[in-house]
Amino acid sequence: MAPKLKLGLPKGSLQDATVQLFARAGFAVNVSSRSYYPSIDDPEIECLLIRAQEMARYVADGVIDAGLTGQDWIAEHAVASGTSVVTPIADLVYAKASFGRVKWVLAVPEDSPFTSPKDLEGKTVATELVRVTERYFREQGVNVNVEFSWGATEVKPPVLADAIVEVTETGSSLRANRLRVIDTLMESNTQLIANTKALGDPWKKTKVDNLALLLRAAIEAHGRVGLMLNVERSNLQSILGLLPALQRPTISPLSDDGWVAVNTIIEE
Repeated sequence: MAPKLKLGLPKGSLQDATVQLFARAGFAVNVSSRSYYPSIDDPEIECLLIRAQEMARYVADGVIDAGLTGQDWIAEHAVASGTSVVTPIADLVYAKASFGRVKWVLAVPEDSPFTSPKDLEGKTVATELVRVTERYFREQGVNVNVEFSWGATEVKPPVLADAIVEVTETGSSLRANRLRVIDTLMESNTQLIANTKALGDPWKKTKVDNLALLLRAAIEAHGRVGLMLNVERSNLQSILGLLPALQRPTISPLSDDGWVAVNTIIEE
């Protein structure tokens, strides 16, 4: 039987962005609403949809060889298990709405008297990122009651919680719910992670490394386009001075010695 890489794709808010990223990297991933096993046009990869919150655990346990999840959930698993048990392969800076990082912030109602974490002594904080939040307040020397939130965390203050720790990409949801940020716990972006033992298999390591290369290239290429033009040699230097090349343009001779072909990459 031919070897296969068992790859976890994040189900939920990152799902569509991940499928689009794979498409830009040259993979056709098809997700059915009735199945947790997406198809992919690479016979050496077997995909499985897993919640980003659980990805690090399944990679660490060897249920899957590799997966994509956020640094936040990797940290949550590391705090819970007391050790870092997955190997990071590549930073993939993309999110639900943009190619950027997200932040986990401590937010309170706009009209509340709280201005710093220490003001929350004895109060209740709601979040999905429970263990990281508990560690944060321990390091601050502040005793709080951290409650797990199943979602819609922004609507909980001030009735169901005094403050929240919530992930934000643009801050619009926090503002819409009249919340203000008083601290940032961490920044996070998606990472490709792998099971340490799986990387001991040379075939799987090569497969994971090649996948990381293609995904990173897709992100790097986002917002850039190739530009090709023919230029008279007499005008070449003046044209080169106008082109914002990432490195140096490629210049090739044409059949007419008085002309050259110029290829370069520019921001879209």
